[in-house]
Amino acid sequence: MLKYIVIMVLLIIGAYLIIQGVCCKKAIQVGKIRLEEYGAENIELCYGNMSYVDIGDGDVILSVHGIFGGYDQAYDTCKDFASDYRILAPSRFGYLGSDIKGAGTPAEQAEAYVELLDRLGINQVYVLSTSAGGSVAIRFALDYPERTKGLILYCSAMPLTEKLAKYAEYAGTPGFLCNNYAMFLMSPMFGPIMGMDPSIIYSMMPVSERKEGIVLDAAVTNPDMARNYESYDIENLQVPVLILHAKDDKLASYESAVNASARFPEHIFVSFEDGGHLLAGHEVEVHKAVTSFVQQNGLAERR
Repeated sequence: MLKYIVIMVLLIIGAYLIIQGVCCKKAIQVGKIRLEEYGAENIELCYGNMSYVDIGDGDVILSVHGIFGGYDQAYDTCKDFASDYRILAPSRFGYLGSDIKGAGTPAEQAEAYVELLDRLGINQVYVLSTSAGGSVAIRFALDYPERTKGLILYCSAMPLTEKLAKYAEYAGTPGFLCNNYAMFLMSPMFGPIMGMDPSIIYSMMPVSERKEGIVLDAAVTNPDMARNYESYDIENLQVPVLILHAKDDKLASYESAVNASARFPEHIFVSFEDGGHLLAGHEVEVHKAVTSFVQQNGLAERR
């Protein structure tokens, strides 16, 4: 009897894996079609290619996406602003058609953004970052304050409040899991682990075309604010900052965001009771906060 039970369990597991494989293959196909709908452009910079979406008119919001992203995630974060602003949404290093410059550090990523802006004839931008994009956006604002009208940290990675004696040298998904099938199988756990609906896996497909960026974020981007703590001179940041964060964010600690916010000389902190890492359900409030921030900064400039 035990033998038959084991066989039945193995058959059920096998059938499940086969079904998931078929579903994963379909998700990849749908994902590739979805990416084509963004109308992404490619530009050859001094070090290689960068893919980006450029939509809208008005003040420019440079969207710096998080891990498992690309120009699609960068644009989707800001799509509700596209009727009021010009959204510039590039793929960061290693994501969806963008090459890597040098070691791929946040400083090098910021430098690549400046070259992109120069090529597009854009002088200043509001830099909006989500999640892992935080270190790159903060680096951009520190290194190029003359190009930065304002910094918007949207459920973003935040600077530390003190130098750590030890920190994770690799902070992210292991490379062997950065493939389409593995992530698709893991997606039912997105809720309890990350507080996200499992259906978000469809916006991550194909994972294989993002792997280089995911590994770079885990090895270089994510640890950078700890590894190079002294170079993140937040107290002397010369641009206004808007921080948007949810108390139930499972990926970017709300408490850490509150503590880190005290380091920014000029900032506004907008807190949400819920919404998780994506601020789901708060699109109207986020739009209002961003619009108010831009308008206030614009008035200050005109004075």
